[in-house]
Amino acid sequence: MLKRYRGLIGLSMLAAAVGTAQAEGIKRTDVPNFPIASSVLVPGGSDLIFLSGTTPPAVNKEAPKGSTAVFGDTETQAFNVFTRIQETLKAQGLTMGDVVLMHVYLVGDQAKGGAMDFEGLMKAYTKFFGTAEQPNKPARSTVQIAGLVVPGMLVEIEVVAAKAK
Repeated sequence: MLKRYRGLIGLSMLAAAVGTAQAEGIKRTDVPNFPIASSVLVPGGSDLIFLSGTTPPAVNKEAPKGSTAVFGDTETQAFNVFTRIQETLKAQGLTMGDVVLMHVYLVGDQAKGGAMDFEGLMKAYTKFFGTAEQPNKPARSTVQIAGLVVPGMLVEIEVVAAKAK
């Protein structure tokens, strides 16, 4: 019976040591030659912050209502969405480097034959992630959708940020 308790105590101490090692920080596994992470390990006890889908502001209020000209092309919209996300995170004491998960929704662009403008997204994305100033990259998925709540919008992005304690 005493051996069983010693074994349980030993396992408990090992589990505590492993838990402590993981709690030291968030671990990212990068995709080679691409600015996203294939996985992100967030240790238990970390603070998680879920941001609702963020859409772009109007950049040309004189453009015809419902047109992409109101919000700009995909690159412009994505840049403005990332800027909004950055501001929201900053208000929570966080940075873009704290983003661990991202879901990107792109509407097909009529100027691209109805296909999503992945290149335009990436031009904006790489200004915020995987840079010398901010090298952290989130796990990310990008999908093309039929439309967003406001006609003319091409981009909506949701993120989850984490801060290890």
